[in-house]
Amino acid sequence: MSESLPWPFYTVPDKIDVRGLDVAYRRSGEGEPVLYLHGAGLTQRWLPFHEKLSEGVDLIAPEHPGFGDTEMPEWLDGFDDVVLHYADFLDALGLDRVHVVGHSFGGWIAAEFAVFFPERIKSLQLIAPAGLKGADLHDSYRQEGAEALERVFNGRAEEFPEYLEEGDPVEALVQGYKELTARARLAWQPRHDRKLPRRLGRVTAPTQVLLAQEDRVLDPEVSAKYAEYIPGATASVIVSDGIPTSHVPFVQAPEMLATTLTNFVTEHTEA
Repeated sequence: MSESLPWPFYTVPDKIDVRGLDVAYRRSGEGEPVLYLHGAGLTQRWLPFHEKLSEGVDLIAPEHPGFGDTEMPEWLDGFDDVVLHYADFLDALGLDRVHVVGHSFGGWIAAEFAVFFPERIKSLQLIAPAGLKGADLHDSYRQEGAEALERVFNGRAEEFPEYLEEGDPVEALVQGYKELTARARLAWQPRHDRKLPRRLGRVTAPTQVLLAQEDRVLDPEVSAKYAEYIPGATASVIVSDGIPTSHVPFVQAPEMLATTLTNFVTEHTEA
């Protein structure tokens, strides 16, 4: 990747104009194009998980409007905006059909995208996805930083210091507020899509739902219901060789997760 700032995993992104918005994205690898939609945190990074995944696919990892190094556009007001945005993003890259992977909040976006643009998706993989009623185990808008870290890392945040560093503390605070504001614009109330269960029947791509061993952020039993609503979808758990995987399984089991995702893409690559 390009020049980086002095904190772990940060990389300077590429930028592309998408209908007037400069979208930050990172891209590496060769082979089948895979659109990776990130969750509500850990932006501005190219993680070991990303690097491992890019060894087997052409990995495209944009940052949502209002997240990471993508500015907050005035028009961002709901999920329909971000879904249409990703159709435009693929157009800007000259990509017609891609494999889509989404984690948590990004899994919700990926599912909505698959509902409205099923013809553009070769395969769909949802990692601990949000978006269904009853999934949230707490109010993410009413928690302090230490409380959030405890939930995300299952009380083991101190074991992953490289994932917690964010450069200048003031800049990190401003960035965090910006991203929380963007998320609120998309999903303040309700914090799920009541129409989504029925609409998921429109998804035509091969789909798998990947869950954590111990998720303290989203109820895995609720997230697993995506596999019930999407025709032919399956659900399985990402298991770590060490400590149990948390809401961010790409931290505890980056190689296992990347291999699982790559194998599914390969299995559903058109001849």
